[in-house]
Amino acid sequence: MSYRLIIFDWDGTLIDSEAHIVSCFQKAAQDLKLRPLSHAVVRNIIGLGLIEACAALLPELDISDRNAVVDRYRHHYFQGSVPAPSSLFPGVEETLQQLHENGYLLAVATGKSRRGLDRGLQETNLGRFFHTTRCADETRSKPNPQMLQEILEELDILPGHAVMIGDTEYDMEMAHTIAMARIAVTYGVHEEERLRRWDPLTCLDDFSGLCTWFCGNR
Repeated sequence: MSYRLIIFDWDGTLIDSEAHIVSCFQKAAQDLKLRPLSHAVVRNIIGLGLIEACAALLPELDISDRNAVVDRYRHHYFQGSVPAPSSLFPGVEETLQQLHENGYLLAVATGKSRRGLDRGLQETNLGRFFHTTRCADETRSKPNPQMLQEILEELDILPGHAVMIGDTEYDMEMAHTIAMARIAVTYGVHEEERLRRWDPLTCLDDFSGLCTWFCGNR
């Protein structure tokens, strides 16, 4: 199969933001005097939209209280002093540069908000590589495939000519739903065993391996 478009998840795939996200959720729960949220529990929902993540983490809360958690999370994420800086995974910038130079269309499909992704793109200077992006507050959250469908429509690409790259079951499931090929990276938040249930083309433990894989499957 000749692939033309590569769609990337953001958190856990391009950027190592796990500690930052977990800290922000934990501080939000502390602010509102809610039950403590363990690192493992929060880690599992990374990749979902913020509203959906709160519902999964704190199902006992009503909508008003969940919105309060969202507000406190955003405060800590954008304004708070959370000692957990995010950084690109090794090889990300160089690999994106090479894929871009080889003529692939590149996109991002993320559970982040538009404000959060735009800040990340600016801080990392990766925005220059992507032809389009979709965020959870602009469309439906993963694992619903709507954000992928919108990207395909905008770039006029058929699902069979695109690949989704991600570190969670949510990434794998949304691509699987529309018969889009998928590649899992195993250094993110979900274990390889969980990712393999969705029959990815391959599982990579190093982002730089994408160049080798795509060059061998043109």
